[in-house]
Amino acid sequence: MSAAPAIEWTVLREEATAVAARAWAPYSGLQVGAAGVTDNGVTVRGCNVENASYGLTLCAECGLVSDLHRHGAAHLVAVSIVDGNGAFLLPCGRCRQLLYEAGGPDLLIDADPAPVRLDTLLPNAFGPDDLPTARTGPQQRASGREGAG
Repeated sequence: MSAAPAIEWTVLREEATAVAARAWAPYSGLQVGAAGVTDNGVTVRGCNVENASYGLTLCAECGLVSDLHRHGAAHLVAVSIVDGNGAFLLPCGRCRQLLYEAGGPDLLIDADPAPVRLDTLLPNAFGPDDLPTARTGPQQRASGREGAG
């Protein structure tokens, strides 16, 4: 396994600010951009897309994770989230969970004055390893023999 890439925070912030300009935010007016880097050095991006039924709004982190999978589902190591002016934003609770599955507890989130680990923002997170299917092998699940020894 190769070493994680060096994080160029200034570049990530610039990428996030640039993609925020493409956000669709006609209701709140808050344009949000997110840029992240994967363990294999790929940069992924996303912006928020609002919806008249507010619950269907997609946060910038949703777009970022979609872009991550478009690139082959690499593992996120760092993310910068900003508003349209480049000011830092921390992810909402829903997005903290989304980012947890894409990068894990060690994922670095850009913040002022210094990046923070995701497990600081989402301690004791619930994740895939907490699901019963994670404790059985794929063949046991396919054959319906979960829990069988």
